Amino acid sequence: MNYREHIEKSIKFMEDHMKENVTIEEIASQSGYSLYHFCRVFNLCMGVSVMEYIRARRLSLAATELFKGRKVIDIAVDYGFETSGGFTKAFRKAFGYTPTQYVERKTGYSDVKSVCPTIVERPAFKVAGYGIKTDITGASYTKDIASFWSNYNGENLESKMYKVLNPAKHGEVGLYVPLSEDGNAIYLLGVIVEDFTNVGEDMLTVEIPNAEYAVFTTNPVDTSNDWEQKEFAEVIAGTWKYIFEDWFPGSGYIFDESKFDFEFYDERCHHRQDTVMDIYIPVKKE
Repeated sequence: MNYREHIEKSIKFMEDHMKENVTIEEIASQSGYSLYHFCRVFNLCMGVSVMEYIRARRLSLAATELFKGRKVIDIAVDYGFETSGGFTKAFRKAFGYTPTQYVERKTGYSDVKSVCPTIVERPAFKVAGYGIKTDITGASYTKDIASFWSNYNGENLESKMYKVLNPAKHGEVGLYVPLSEDGNAIYLLGVIVEDFTNVGEDMLTVEIPNAEYAVFTTNPVDTSNDWEQKEFAEVIAGTWKYIFEDWFPGSGYIFDESKFDFEFYDERCHHRQDTVMDIYIPVKKE
């Protein structure tokens, strides 16, 4: 049974009716499961409850509306909040700022200098997928999956990877694996797996050790009508530049070269009005 396909169908229904007062029963019916089974599977696959997902998505979409000059109360009503006060309280809890403060700090979607990381400890995990050889010293090198794989003209390896490996959760990990000291490496597009049992002969595997990370979430950009996601790629590149040129100095941290840095792309980066992704930087105290 393809749980992911059924959950994605329910998510599409939610996205199409995000401003409407749909019931959880209506959402569950899209999957073909009972209400109880749907809620359980959704929570396991997405890591949050259905209502938590809807609330987070409404706030995230509302955040993008703030930059269009609309009144806070109008945005609040659009996304199911009865009062601007209730919306402001929920917004502050989600983003750490009031709507007004949020706009002041993030003037423009690509203002990467306002990106603040979260410091997290992450246990070891396994990644399996496909790779392309690259030279990180070359001008054509990029750490952005969207840009990198758009230059690949072979079969749809992403779809094949999900079909073969059937990971527990959606989300691609992008990282490079050094092959030599002169810059040659393999750029790996993979998914997180429990073990390497289903790995095909044409796939690569990497074990990522436990590490402390500074996690940077890129500022949201609207890619709903941009299938090449050019602005998204620019924001990602700008965020990498910001991390090493602006954030590290004075942060109290240094890059932990014994660990892997990686990018993480999940359902938040697929042609949405608030497209974002995460960059994980292994760090240690100076």
